[in-house]
Amino acid sequence: MRVLGVDPGLTRCGLGVVDGGSGRTVHCVDVGVLRTPADEDLPHRLLAIADGLEQWLDRHRPDTVAIERVFSQHNVRTVMGTAQVSGVVAVAAARRGLPVVFHTPSEVKAAVTGSGSADKKQVTTMVTKLLKLAAAPRPADAADALALAVCHLWRGPMLRRMAEAEARAAQLARAHRARLAAAAQQARTGGAP
Repeated sequence: MRVLGVDPGLTRCGLGVVDGGSGRTVHCVDVGVLRTPADEDLPHRLLAIADGLEQWLDRHRPDTVAIERVFSQHNVRTVMGTAQVSGVVAVAAARRGLPVVFHTPSEVKAAVTGSGSADKKQVTTMVTKLLKLAAAPRPADAADALALAVCHLWRGPMLRRMAEAEARAAQLARAHRARLAAAAQQARTGGAP
């Protein structure tokens, strides 16, 4: 499976493509950052990110897009920009029929370092080791994008099985409720169908 990890941001949007093999085997395909100038107006910044993302999607043809889930920060402006970029990425993936998954920063950190409270340096170090990279990806947004892709490759199958089990449990619960309702109806009518 090939995953495009996206660490959304208006000034720097990290992108990382990782292939997953059997077990926990992962291989870095490409990593980079889309940049937009802070003094440019928002629509043009979002358009530049969308255009750059489209090129990555065309070039690497991922099976899934993993995006860092926006979380609360003290700087509302930063959160808004991050959320807007996340939306641009989700729409681009949806237009291609690609599944989009969101992972929280703590999920990503826990997946690649073993600790949900790891710092950026620890994440970068582990991504470099896990992907056997000659040098640490820079800036941190690039390393975070790779970490997102690795996280999804390792957590995705489990999450998919859990969703399938939940869907099956819901289906069984609906069937059970229908049988109970039919039995109650039959009891009220004295056994007549």
